[in-house]
Amino acid sequence: MTVPQLLLCLSLSMLCISSKPTEKKDRVHHDPQLSDKVHDDAQNFDYDHDAFLGADEAKTFDQLTPEESKERLGKIVSKIDDDGDGFVTVEELKNWIKFAQKRWIYEDVERQWKGHDLNEDGLISWEEYKNATYGYIL
Repeated sequence: MTVPQLLLCLSLSMLCISSKPTEKKDRVHHDPQLSDKVHDDAQNFDYDHDAFLGADEAKTFDQLTPEESKERLGKIVSKIDDDGDGFVTVEELKNWIKFAQKRWIYEDVERQWKGHDLNEDGLISWEEYKNATYGYIL
């Protein structure tokens, strides 16, 4: 290898070493948001209400008096306390939030299914889907 070839090789390797990647890759798997509300505890607790109660139940709680809310939350806490020790652990709270979110998803799927099953036979054909989604006339 000649000196010019060696210098060329050395300069190319230095160039490769000093260059930065242009694309930033996120290696973290992010869970979906628990609510579409902004998560800002300094301003309001809407995000937490949605995550804890589910979106539909949170709307119901917004209409209650503080006394009614406290009574209903007391009933919910007893459901969250799986081991019945009178305390809610972080794990029990996580399980409850997952349960509330899954319940909301299943209820939404049921609503969507009923909206697309136009002949109410328990099945959704392509024609029914197309008509319900894009508004074609049967």
